[in-house]
Amino acid sequence: MLNRFSRLLAPFAFLYGLGVNIRNALFDWGVWKQQRFDVPVVCVGNLAVGGTGKTPHVEYLVRLLGEKYRVAVVSRGYRRRTKGFLLANLQHTYEEIGDEPYQILHKFPHIQLAVDCNRCRAIEQLLAQDKAIRPEVILLDDAYQHRHVQPSLAILLTDYARMFNQDKLLPEGRLREPEQAKRRADIVIITKTPCELKPIEYRIAETNLHLLAHQRVFFTHIGYEEIKPVCSPKVRQEGKETPAQSEQLTKQAVLALCGIASPRPFIEEVKRRYAKVHVLTFPDHHAFSEGDIRRIESAFASIPEKDKWILTTEKDATRLVSNPYLNEATRERLFYLPIRIDFAQAREKEFDQNILRHIETFQANKRITYK
Repeated sequence: MLNRFSRLLAPFAFLYGLGVNIRNALFDWGVWKQQRFDVPVVCVGNLAVGGTGKTPHVEYLVRLLGEKYRVAVVSRGYRRRTKGFLLANLQHTYEEIGDEPYQILHKFPHIQLAVDCNRCRAIEQLLAQDKAIRPEVILLDDAYQHRHVQPSLAILLTDYARMFNQDKLLPEGRLREPEQAKRRADIVIITKTPCELKPIEYRIAETNLHLLAHQRVFFTHIGYEEIKPVCSPKVRQEGKETPAQSEQLTKQAVLALCGIASPRPFIEEVKRRYAKVHVLTFPDHHAFSEGDIRRIESAFASIPEKDKWILTTEKDATRLVSNPYLNEATRERLFYLPIRIDFAQAREKEFDQNILRHIETFQANKRITYK
């Protein structure tokens, strides 16, 4: 049935691909112009719709670069209620800047974060600032298809469970661009890689991508940390985050609540940690309405155990922390599970060196050019 439905969508995928190929050709031929900038611009994106882990990889780069350089992140601000360019601050809500930018800014309040669907305009606005606060490195979140910006380094992500060489164009598959668009990448990261892969499986996965000689390939997987409270008033007022007593929660019941593109890894991790798990899912970037909150509270109330908790994702926490419909009892039982990016094959240092070397080389070349 699925194969038959896929075949019905194939003509639409062909037409979509034709349009995308024409667009890319106009950029490649120089008919449509790309803009370069005088600071390193690192683009993180993917070819497919859905979750490949772009935000945690951007956060990894912020950690890597933030201590040495003034870093700015530029995001589209998906589903935000504002328009145009907006330089975000901690007073902005997730509705104003988007849930993922909100998450990044609150984890790294020392960086600059701008939202704008026009990435060129956003970068120009950031670089127009006084030299003392002007960013030295710009990270583009989910901008692989935004070709009006010519990044100095392009990082392409692909989910191990459905790599772009195994996928098809929209609407037949999940690809926003044909597979050959991988050629624009300098680094390819295969994300959400199972931890138990054998060395030969890494080699097979890399070989099947048929990349160019200069393109570097890395594998990452999701790492999970200690759970933290979403809405604790004391924690929020003090600006601190306090790990929850996970060793006690393992004996209790958990409602796993998520509204993300790929909920499977989160649910599997929750089930790995806790014996009694009930699952409630919503669409990606879901704005929780009063009806949704009542549904969550009803599902939570239906769990028979007395000692029970709600555990959600880091991204969902940004949309729940200030939700006006949550009652106080629910807030006290609401926690989130932070994630991090871990590099497979002990290659974190190699990746870091690639990124730092690019920044240093770019800046050195700039100094030579302007002498």
